[in-house]
Amino acid sequence: MQTKSIRATVAFIFLAAVTVNLVAYQSAPEALTPDVRAALDRISANSLRGHLSFIASDLLEGRDTPSRGLDLAAEYIASQFRRAGLEPAGDDGYFQTANFALSEFDPRNFELILQAGATTIHVNANQVTPAFLQKWTLATTGVVKVPSNDTATLAALTAAQVEGKVVITELPGAPGPAQVSAFRNVLRQVQVLRPSLVVILNRQDPPEPVQLIDLETRPAENPASPNASLTLHAPEAIALYDALPAGITAATLSLRTASLERPVKLRNVVGLVRGSDPTLKDTYVLVTAHYDHVGISPSGDGDRISNGANDDGSGTVSVVEIAGALAALEQKPKRSIVFMTVFGEEKGMLGSRYYTRHPIFPLEDTVANINLEQIGRTDSTEGPQVGTASLTGFDFSEIGTILQAAGESTGIRVYKHPTNSDSYFSRSDNQAFAAMGVPAHTLCVAFNYPDYHRPGDHWDKVDYENMAKVDRMVALALLMIANNPEAPKWNEANARTANYVKAWRDRHPASQPGVR
Repeated sequence: MQTKSIRATVAFIFLAAVTVNLVAYQSAPEALTPDVRAALDRISANSLRGHLSFIASDLLEGRDTPSRGLDLAAEYIASQFRRAGLEPAGDDGYFQTANFALSEFDPRNFELILQAGATTIHVNANQVTPAFLQKWTLATTGVVKVPSNDTATLAALTAAQVEGKVVITELPGAPGPAQVSAFRNVLRQVQVLRPSLVVILNRQDPPEPVQLIDLETRPAENPASPNASLTLHAPEAIALYDALPAGITAATLSLRTASLERPVKLRNVVGLVRGSDPTLKDTYVLVTAHYDHVGISPSGDGDRISNGANDDGSGTVSVVEIAGALAALEQKPKRSIVFMTVFGEEKGMLGSRYYTRHPIFPLEDTVANINLEQIGRTDSTEGPQVGTASLTGFDFSEIGTILQAAGESTGIRVYKHPTNSDSYFSRSDNQAFAAMGVPAHTLCVAFNYPDYHRPGDHWDKVDYENMAKVDRMVALALLMIANNPEAPKWNEANARTANYVKAWRDRHPASQPGVR
């Protein structure tokens, strides 16, 4: 009873603080000056259609990270920032350049042996996708089987049983968003037990022989690290796995690897509308989207290019369109607004995480991030989503209320999805910024829709009129944030925000205690 009373009191304080703080914001109608209305009117369904028909064209081959198509997309985005007159903010014009490497196993120096009883299986290098392995020898080691859908087996295992051993699990059979999220949770729980290696069986897809490596974050060679993993697509190994009991097994695995690497450069694309206030111009509102997708399927008949029109071509062209509209304002906003499209979200939010390690603008001076993801398709599997948009972590900060107010003036209902709002919070690029304490959320129209991560996600299936209305709402909300001397605050009354509140306070040690 006491805990509930305290939480109720804190919640009341937060709601009261939100009400007071929104008074400091221009209301959405007040923010709609003739200059702002003219800027919002520049956001055009036809312009969005033109941008997306290129970004999601077959020429760009699904914008895999890395790929020629991704590079073409980056050049196109930079050209549109240049056309709009944004200030270049990267280390190379509009580009923030990151050094990665492509790694593949050297078949001359590869040996993987699985053994169980009288069965011995020699796996070939071309049946394995490497991840976080360079040159490594793993002596014969015991195997622990953890079926990805067997929560009881995982819960029963202890670190003493697993540490130093090899864990074998498998990808879910139909990896939709919910299944992917559940599988990532399994991997996190496995990593806590500190196995020497995680082997992930893939029954569905052939292996990807080349792996993208972040040179700054990969483990050292021969790591005693739960990050060491590889994905296996070998029918004999899958048959052996199926025959093993769940949990501790009598099977063993040994491994010898050596990798061949070649460097690649990946680029975030960053432009700036400089603020007009002498003090607030050195604080930043960040709007983002990822411009990569999943590329070309290695096998199959017919169309194999996953064009990613909605995921996340829609967010990418929205960043471009909103940037052009706000850059045309005669009266620039008080704070600076940063427009950025990032690489490698589909590979693990690589571009946004790179930026937060190498921020162009100080993170302690970045007051908010609105990330745009899947805002073009209205044909959700939950039914048509016309005139609506949902925000992940809707009540984690004041940003949800600000977007809601902007939506009331632009004809978009911004709401909290009863299940997906919280569960999707950590599944897009906003998470990298939230982890650093920046109030950051992802705006989405359709969480799930036909053709997700499939070749059918074409540009002609996007509802451009609706996307233009959503973009006008986002543009207005950005101006409301940028023109308010009070920065948006995290909601301390929500227990899910504790880590984000702590990260914010760590970056603002001189601030007074309170709801921030």
